Amino acid sequence: MEILAFGVQADEKPLIEQAFHGHDEIRCLDVFLNEDTAPIAAGHEIVSTSVNADLGGPVLEILAAGGTRMVAQRSTGFNNIDLDTAGRLGMTVARVSSYSPHSVAEFAWALALAVNRRIVRASNRTRDFDFRLDGLMGRDMHGRTAGVLGTGKIGEAFARIAHGFGMRLLGWDVAENPACMELGMRYVTKDELLAKSDLITLHVPLMPETRHLIDATALKSMRDDAILVNSSRGGLIDTGALVGELRAGRFTGVGLDVYEAEAGLFFLDRSLEAVEDDTLARLVTFPNVLVTSHQAYYTEDAVGQIVDATVRNVLDYREGRRSENVLVPRS
Repeated sequence: MEILAFGVQADEKPLIEQAFHGHDEIRCLDVFLNEDTAPIAAGHEIVSTSVNADLGGPVLEILAAGGTRMVAQRSTGFNNIDLDTAGRLGMTVARVSSYSPHSVAEFAWALALAVNRRIVRASNRTRDFDFRLDGLMGRDMHGRTAGVLGTGKIGEAFARIAHGFGMRLLGWDVAENPACMELGMRYVTKDELLAKSDLITLHVPLMPETRHLIDATALKSMRDDAILVNSSRGGLIDTGALVGELRAGRFTGVGLDVYEAEAGLFFLDRSLEAVEDDTLARLVTFPNVLVTSHQAYYTEDAVGQIVDATVRNVLDYREGRRSENVLVPRS
């Protein structure tokens, strides 16, 4: 049986092919799953998708009509999947419930340090043999306060690094993480965390309750010289409101690896096209903002774990087993 994998990156392809070798044939496509590309899957019982795939009702209807019975998503997040429609159509849906938390936590720190120490601006200058230091002054992280919104595995990994820098730790979550408390983290309300933190990082899932967790009111409650990092989901931040605050000259730096309207943009080459997203176009013009294209998870370790989990999900589906990765069980 041939499995069809959508949205496969060039670096990811050999890892996927090697992982499935000896189990199934797999065909990797660099196109992303949406209403236009869904008919390609006709005749494939199992498809594998990436985080930016469109798995809304219309796409699932097309897949089901073509014979697809199982969707194996290669990500933890699943806000792009209409689970109710999948259940009605009798489709099994599985995700990767966890992978290396260090990949995302370390990248979040890379963003924080890059905007704090003006690394991109400095690199661009030196490429032009401009070695001035004007405008490149940063701040020590040691002794300052890191606010961690979401203290699960990734938030904990971020907190451990912050602890190594000698930072004070504030946390916000629906449940306290004892490991974070052992590091000295103090759990507070979201409002207190935003008001008292020099560095704020987001590590919560995107759900209706967390959409625009950082809205206009939250942004205004933050310190003018705060650093904001989001390596979780773009919809956690009201980007329009963020642009407004940046235009007012606020914040030392903002590091974004995700963007709420990234579908159809991220993972693709749009360099020769006119940019239709005015908000994103304005966002990238700010000198204190660094935007990357949803790459925080993109390490050999994490991608290898994601691929291995995807193989297990497919095998579990074949054998009728159910694991913690199953979102919609086999009917």
